[in-house]
Amino acid sequence: MSAQTHHNNQPFTLESGEVLPGIDITFHTYGTLNKHADNVVWICHALTANSDVADWWQGLVGEGRVIDPAKYFIVCANILGSCYGSSGPLSINRAAHYPKRKKGAVLSELLPDFNTSELNDEGDDSYDGQRWYRDFPQVTIRDIVHAHMLLRKHLNIDHIHLLVGGSMGGYQVLEWALTEPERIGRLFLLCTGAAESAWGIAVHTSQRLAIEADSTWEQPRKDAGAAGLKAARAIGMLTYRNYKTFMATQTDPDKEKTDGFKASSYIEYQGEKLVKRFNAQSYWLLTKAMDSHNIARGRHGDVATTLRQIEQKTLLIGITSDILCPPEEQLLLAQHMHNTLYHEIDSPYGHDGFLIEFEKIGRILAEFLDKA
Repeated sequence: MSAQTHHNNQPFTLESGEVLPGIDITFHTYGTLNKHADNVVWICHALTANSDVADWWQGLVGEGRVIDPAKYFIVCANILGSCYGSSGPLSINRAAHYPKRKKGAVLSELLPDFNTSELNDEGDDSYDGQRWYRDFPQVTIRDIVHAHMLLRKHLNIDHIHLLVGGSMGGYQVLEWALTEPERIGRLFLLCTGAAESAWGIAVHTSQRLAIEADSTWEQPRKDAGAAGLKAARAIGMLTYRNYKTFMATQTDPDKEKTDGFKASSYIEYQGEKLVKRFNAQSYWLLTKAMDSHNIARGRHGDVATTLRQIEQKTLLIGITSDILCPPEEQLLLAQHMHNTLYHEIDSPYGHDGFLIEFEKIGRILAEFLDKA
């Protein structure tokens, strides 16, 4: 299934009060909506993923898997602020107009400093704007959820049977459950929490400092801040895994080595891999969005009080070795939410375990769904 894009041309007001002239939402769907329209599974993705959930979560989504398109109508939307098709720093800012060219004119003649390789995908003759780049306004988790709601309406979905999210995806699930409780049947949350922790904010701030240390990061080009993004990913990898994982997989057997260590190569490789597929300005923006996550903000009462407003039957999964969003975060949810089932998986893979331990997760989820 190829990506689709919903072009919403109505003004979109952000939580900050800033208004986007319209937004694009790129999404994937798998399977078919049944005649009762009660088989929707909506999956919210995490920081650097995209809407093709059948690709990045193959162990759980796909033919013969627990979330099977033969049974469910599966939806995953790329989040606002990302660089995989939905509105974000690399999107065209339709509110910013350059002088229109005469037919056959060369854009560089009108704008000598403009990098012509940055033209939009529609080609030269349709170009009358510029990309947002660093001018794209700050978004919150709540803004991202409101974009999902626009897509839900566009797809004529009145009820979501199961709303799923791990890590940052779980932030979206919790916000959505509070915003449209009447639309959502069940929740499935992995390695997530009710509010971004001081630890998480510190990690994200460190990553943004790495990006900001790259003098190119605010420049109006797609590869701006690439070196900074590589360093930010390196910081992230230390929190996605843990000491035991690195010791088990990245220890060098050669005691005579003084350089070129296996662990160094692994971190370099992971950083380079992300730089090839992601954008530093989106990464900076989305870590800010994660920092904004607090389900009690603007609502009556504290986090515990707000959690008690969530009535949906909920499956919670934590991972023993997760140091980024540890099990105590999920236990807080289980303590205050109604009708929850908590499982803790013993895994060496840390925070990344929610993407890797699909066999264990699949068995737990299948049992949860069978008890509908």
